[in-house]
Parts: sequence; structure tokens; C-alpha cells
Amino acid sequence: MTHVQVLSPREVPLGGPRSMTVRRTLPHLERSFVGAWCFVDHYGPDDVAATGGMDVPPHPHTGLQTVSWLFEGEVEHRDTGGVHAMVRPGEVNLMTSGHGIAHSEVSTPSTTALHGVQLWVVLPEADRDLGREFQHHAAPVVPLGEGVQGRVFIGSLAGHTSPITTRTPLLGVEVTLAEGATWTLGADPAYEHGLLIDTGRVTFDGQALERGDLGVVDAGRSELTVVAHEPTRAVLLGGTPYDEAIVMWWNFIGRDHDEIVAFRDEWQSRSERFGDVDGYAGRLSWLPAPELPGGRLRSRTRDGRH
Repeated sequence: MTHVQVLSPREVPLGGPRSMTVRRTLPHLERSFVGAWCFVDHYGPDDVAATGGMDVPPHPHTGLQTVSWLFEGEVEHRDTGGVHAMVRPGEVNLMTSGHGIAHSEVSTPSTTALHGVQLWVVLPEADRDLGREFQHHAAPVVPLGEGVQGRVFIGSLAGHTSPITTRTPLLGVEVTLAEGATWTLGADPAYEHGLLIDTGRVTFDGQALERGDLGVVDAGRSELTVVAHEPTRAVLLGGTPYDEAIVMWWNFIGRDHDEIVAFRDEWQSRSERFGDVDGYAGRLSWLPAPELPGGRLRSRTRDGRH
């Protein structure tokens, strides 16, 4: 049986001066990617009346795609590609930054609880300078087994396919399992797979996982088994191994330290690379970048940093 690597979450403030706390499992010191998935933030359920919810001012991205997926609540998205859209439960929004984009994220006044995941996909070298793009898909609930249902929001599983297009082969599925359910899924052996536990408790190929854990299995398996010990919701991620080295700092993905410095300088000077977000009426007109750490930024590979 293939070893399951367990990445436990760490709590991280997100969003600047009035930050919300998220649980982050990728990037991790022991692993940088699951396929081309390079960033996994898990948050909530967050009582908006107590915390103020999400208000992330316009901020930049390069070299990646963001994937927003909610379990509860609603978030208003605006970006410099001119897109104004809502993020709602069961509906995936994928934004391509490539060359450069800025966007804002604000929970709506009707939102009482905020709960979901924010995911990033690194763009491969051949596509890392793509233009701005936005894709949306309302993923239907589909049966995946006895006591198991899911929403396939990226890629294909069990004959169900999302129309969202990506630049590397990927899989993203929200899965719900009844207590006692055993789910044996046919897996693409070319893919690495990760299972993020939102609620509940499972064993994943024999490894116990609890809320917030990300269990990862390397490529090579054609079958994976999940056993739910209580009602469970999880997110299954997958993709072909990503072997390119990247530098990932703040909201930027580049290929070396100097490129990240240049991206930061362009954002601070409000260059045309990122543009302006129209219609954001929050606390800051834009989110300044933090200071760079001392020394040169190191690149990340599949197994961490080098």
C-alpha cells in the first residue's frame, strides 16, 4: 500500500490589516505541490458577525490560476480583467493571472457564515505569461458510490467532467460521505492525489485523517479507498507531478529571486502589468506588498525547498 503523507495545517492571517485566519497545508516544508496545486487555504466556518468576514483589498498575482470554492456564504469578486462575479457554494471560479492581474474579495452583506477553500495552481513555464481570464462553472451533485456524493469542479472522475480548462492535467472534487461509507475510487495512476478533510474523520488508504489534514498519495495508484468514521466532507485534489522549480512569495509565482523583486516593484508602483480594480469600496484602495525578507528567495520543488 502506498504511503500516505499527512500535511497538518498551520494557521495563517490572510488579507492585510483586518485579516481572517486560514488553515494552510500547501505550500508545506515537506511538500510544495499536489500535481500543479501549489496553495491550499481552508477557512471557516467563520461567524461573520463576530469576525467581520472577508475583505481582501485589490492585490496582485502572477504565474498562477486561483480556484475559489465555497461551502457556505458568498464572496464578491472584482478583477482588472473587468470581471465582476460572485463566488457561491457549489460554483467554482477560476481566475488566470499569468502575466499579471489584481483582484478583490469581499464577503457579501447577506453572508452570516463563511466557509470554504482557496486554491492556487501554478502555471507551467510555457503558459506562465498568459493573459487574464475568468471561468465559472456550477458543478452539479453526482453519485460517486453508496453513501458518497460529489461535485466535480475541475477535471474528470467516475464519468463526470467539468468544463473548466487548465494548463496541466488536474482534478478537483468536493466529496461528502455518510458515516460508515467506504469509497473505493478508480484513480488515474499518472496523478498524485490529495484529500483535504473539511469536516469529519476518515481513513485514506489506511491512514487516519482529521479535520484540516491533507493526506497525499504519490502517483502510481490505480485505486484509492476512503472510509468515513463519521459524516465527512472533503476535497479531493489531483494532478500529474509538477517538476519545474518555482519561486513563490506573497501573491507572486516566478522563476527566480530577481523576478519576484521586479513583480513587487511593479505592484508598488501600480504598473500596467496589474491594472486597477474598478468598483471596490473597501477599507484600502489596494494592498501594499510586505517587505522582502533578508537574503535571496529560494526556489521550491516537489519535495519542499532547495
